[in-house]
Amino acid sequence: MRRSSGIFAAAFVSGLLFASWPFFSRGPKSEFDVRGFSRLPLLEGGRIKPIDSFARNSLLVIRGQQSLPVDAHRLSASEWILDAMLRPEAADTYKAFVIDDPDVLGLLGMERSTERRFAYWQIESKREEIRGQAERANGLDSGRRSRFQTSIINLDHRLELYERIKNTVMVSGSDDPVGEFETFVKLAPGALKALHSPAKAAAADREAMKNLAKFIDRYRFLAQASAFKPLPPRSGENADEWTSVGESILSPAGGLDPHPGLPAFVHMAKAYKNADAAGFNDALHGFEAWLSREKPKAFSSAGSEETFNRAQPFISGMTLYVMALLGFFAWWGARRAWVRSISMGLLCAAVLVHTLGLGARVVLQGRPPVTNLYSSAVFVGWVAALLGLFSERIHKKGFAAAGGALLGFCTLLVAHHLTHSGDTMEMMRAVLDSNFWLATHVITVTIGYASTFLAGALGIAWIARLHLVKKHDAETDKALASLAYGVISFSLLFSFIGTVLGGIWADQSWGRFWGWDPKENGALLIVLWNASILHARWIGYVRERGIMVMAVFGNIVTAMSWFGVNMLGVGLHSYGFMDQAFWWLIVFSAGHLAFMLLALLPPRFWTREPA
Repeated sequence: MRRSSGIFAAAFVSGLLFASWPFFSRGPKSEFDVRGFSRLPLLEGGRIKPIDSFARNSLLVIRGQQSLPVDAHRLSASEWILDAMLRPEAADTYKAFVIDDPDVLGLLGMERSTERRFAYWQIESKREEIRGQAERANGLDSGRRSRFQTSIINLDHRLELYERIKNTVMVSGSDDPVGEFETFVKLAPGALKALHSPAKAAAADREAMKNLAKFIDRYRFLAQASAFKPLPPRSGENADEWTSVGESILSPAGGLDPHPGLPAFVHMAKAYKNADAAGFNDALHGFEAWLSREKPKAFSSAGSEETFNRAQPFISGMTLYVMALLGFFAWWGARRAWVRSISMGLLCAAVLVHTLGLGARVVLQGRPPVTNLYSSAVFVGWVAALLGLFSERIHKKGFAAAGGALLGFCTLLVAHHLTHSGDTMEMMRAVLDSNFWLATHVITVTIGYASTFLAGALGIAWIARLHLVKKHDAETDKALASLAYGVISFSLLFSFIGTVLGGIWADQSWGRFWGWDPKENGALLIVLWNASILHARWIGYVRERGIMVMAVFGNIVTAMSWFGVNMLGVGLHSYGFMDQAFWWLIVFSAGHLAFMLLALLPPRFWTREPA
């Protein structure tokens, strides 16, 4: 026992050390303080976040990854956005845009080859044509669009995002942003005199107003095109009055009393273009000092989120779940106690890392753990893994723990792919950001999702044993069925309570308890299916095999209710519309139907000799 405990502890600590490696990594090596820049706060999408989060989300949308290979090394998202904003002539040469549709390539005058990534300069000459094609395609219903039209809309969206980033701090193509700004500040007082008292204005003031007009159009474009607002409100201003560089310059006080962050960004832009690391860092650190003094909460929150991004707990959690799952496979083959101890240690480490990541998101958002589809996937995996871990203490056969590890990995993988749609900590939609009943409803019904998936995973394990194990242990089969039955009972309780709480929330928010909305119907189907399994077992319609087959089908019901209804784009829950996962959902359902068919065949049917 003592030896097993020591091995468990060693595996647990090793797992945590492995997971903490990204947290202690220093990040990109550069004379420029890239990490300090990446921690600066900004306002975008209705919430305050670090530049690092915006950079990662933008690069995910544009390229599908959070880093970019350039020559012999990889640029981090923060390095890429620095180049895009302050050295766009270099960023235009980076192959950041993925284009694989043959018709889009034909529009660009390119032949289809193994090359799928292209630079902005290769696309720029056809930019107006792409915009025109996208506008025409946007005029059609999504269901009537061809593959080419969908691809061209996607490309136009990514190009527009990149162009807005390029024109956030300075107008793309500007060679001397500091000189322009200093000239603007110098001309502003005289120009304002001429504007307010044209009859009394001196000739020099009238000349200043005429020269100032040359800058107005440039800064007005900068204000409209900006991808985010990096300048927080000053003392005495409303908390939500963040401004972009262009807006701040054009404000009444822009030329007379500039925002402290305005010269900082302008000087950073010039220093970065001139490869002046010392000048860039001085301007950055001066702005950081002002932020920490005037806006400590925003500065601290942005820094914490940047640290969370760098730690990547869910990526580490996925790896640990896979390692734990492989460990349980090895234990079933070797039947060595130390192998089980290692597997349990890795699983506990994975659950702890998953828990820390989930808790960090809750603290950063200041909201319950489930606010959108991404967070629901993270939460479902956490509940399933936790249930598997606790169930393993009752039935020490490894199946519950392995099922929890498998579900933890799969749901985090789903969540990882959902990051490509943009900010995963986005502000909640108004229809969701309402009251206490919503938070309790979503969390409770999501626990029902997770436990139903765990029961389905146990059903798959039972079916796999049916055909892979030569000598069946009746006690193990019975334990698996008993465990699945208990998990289904747990799922029925939480899915039912969650559905009722959802009705209470709907009554307070929409004025009716139930409206047969697709999402409501999906929640009801989960309740009814779990109740059907228990009822069928109580009256003797099914036994072990029947429970397991029905539990596997419960996964299909839950997946359709969780993801499938979001693809309909109708009803009061249509804010979650998505259609990218349609084929994956079909594959998921087909695979589960195949397992159900296997359950109906004789054990190890392929080894039987023909009669």
